[in-house]
Amino acid sequence: MLSNYRRVFAVPHVLSLLTWSLVARFYMPGLMIAVTFLVEEWTGSYTFAGLVAGAFTLGMALVGPLRGRMADRGRSDRLVLVCGVVFSAGLLALALMPGALWWLAVPLALFSGVFGSPANQIVRALWPRLTFGAERNAIYAAEATTQELLFVFSPVLTAGVVAYAGPRWALALLSVLALAGAVGFALSLRRAGVSSPVPGQDASASSGTAPRRSLLRYPALCVLLLMSLLLVCGIVGVDLVVVAWANELDSPHYVMVLASVWALGSLVGGAVAGGLKGRPRLMRRSLATALGLSVLVPFMPPVVHLPTPLWITPLLFLSGVAIAPTVAAVMGRLGDVSPSNRRAEAFGWLASGMGVGSAAAGPMIGALIDGFGVAGGAAGAAVVASLAAALSVFVPASGTEAESGAEPAPEGSVAGAARNVDTAREGA
Repeated sequence: MLSNYRRVFAVPHVLSLLTWSLVARFYMPGLMIAVTFLVEEWTGSYTFAGLVAGAFTLGMALVGPLRGRMADRGRSDRLVLVCGVVFSAGLLALALMPGALWWLAVPLALFSGVFGSPANQIVRALWPRLTFGAERNAIYAAEATTQELLFVFSPVLTAGVVAYAGPRWALALLSVLALAGAVGFALSLRRAGVSSPVPGQDASASSGTAPRRSLLRYPALCVLLLMSLLLVCGIVGVDLVVVAWANELDSPHYVMVLASVWALGSLVGGAVAGGLKGRPRLMRRSLATALGLSVLVPFMPPVVHLPTPLWITPLLFLSGVAIAPTVAAVMGRLGDVSPSNRRAEAFGWLASGMGVGSAAAGPMIGALIDGFGVAGGAAGAAVVASLAAALSVFVPASGTEAESGAEPAPEGSVAGAARNVDTAREGA
């Protein structure tokens, strides 16, 4: 099962690009915690805190496709550096802001969110340039899996700094980490020689021989984007359900335990899926995710009042197993069906769709929790995930490299060698 991982990490620069892209994104899961504690400390209102946190998310979602287009046409390392410097300065400014001027935090958060790290969409667009076939499936699974580590360690680190030093210091720490990650990722892009557009494709895209077709006119892309929006809405909805359950019991420490167990299940599932042979079955994985969310509903209040939420941890682990494999399959299919010279733009749309899904989960799942309890919120999350699974039926089951416009793998790479072997087998 580990052969796929051994082959993919043997490709030059893959491990460095993956590691630094994760460092550049490390601040994301902890940002909402630090912002919520800081603004609530200023105003005494979680509503205002949610407003500022939502402004960060909105800013990131608004510019996803634009930043992807910039990465496709220009130097992605410069884009990463500019975004890293401005975003880090915005976080530092928020950390130093007087509480009396809290209302300025909303436009500042919106402006800073526009410059949030584009590392996720850039690195995901690079994998088809560096890997092929089973290696590509493995690297998407590895990224989806290792990303779960961010949701385990970033909140823990941020909450620890908030507890011992205060939310201002937590924001300052996240600012430093965001800048360090941006610098490291930009240098990794330069060392790998992938900071510029694919040779020949940037020129053809701007030659004027044919009008640029909007990516939203590709049916497969639109289905994948809508599916991702619904999928993330369901996943974030379960996060909100866990927080609400812990708040009802006046035991916030349960949040870290339950969230970590759920993320651990996703991590294990992603690690196993990345080692499997063959093309990922998106429909099966998305159905497994929807089923995993659905089985949680009967074990939550007011349906059942367990003596302690810890009793649900085995089920929560199993519920999370399909999440990372499903996200990896979505990213892999998006990389297959998007034009090779516009992949960063396609993943920019994916980032925007996920941002909208995350933002929509708050009021929708919150209203269900208020009206029907914790189980009602979990049921809403399961329904949304089921809609995402239903949409997977309309995603093309397979595609060729010619259809996706993918470029040949570099000579001498593991991906190129694998392609030569596959061609020889077909000829035989």
